[in-house]
Amino acid sequence: MAIEIEHKYLVDQAEWDKSGAAEFVEIRQGYLQSDPDKTIRVRTKADKGYFTIKGKTIGASRLEFEYEIPLADANELLDKFCSQLIEKKRYHFVHNGKTWEVDVFEGLNQGLIVAEIELDSEQESYTLPNWIGDNVTNDVRYANSNLAIMPFSKW
Repeated sequence: MAIEIEHKYLVDQAEWDKSGAAEFVEIRQGYLQSDPDKTIRVRTKADKGYFTIKGKTIGASRLEFEYEIPLADANELLDKFCSQLIEKKRYHFVHNGKTWEVDVFEGLNQGLIVAEIELDSEQESYTLPNWIGDNVTNDVRYANSNLAIMPFSKW
């Protein structure tokens, strides 16, 4: 069993632009199923494909199972079974020994920048980079599965 514990924050774009982060990977993802109890996601990340099942979020934790699949299969699943896709550039940024994943969204979610930090426990402490804004961990609008249904540009 795999447990994912993460906190999610909005990013101040002006401050993020000063961070110097330059390397990113392009991500395209869609959802085969999305409801409050479980999501089933297909994703391409650079030249790899992934199939992911996530359970219901309780606090900042949920079950997560992710498996690599052939890139061609991931692309076909996205093209044939996912009507609304999420497209984004993901940057990795290390701050005080912790890795932050910063997603700069494109398409219908353009203008949205979200940072996530994965934790070992819900009580783990960490420091925030200066480009971090509001904590949106418990705001379901910012879940990628919900952004596929109701994009940021339509709020």
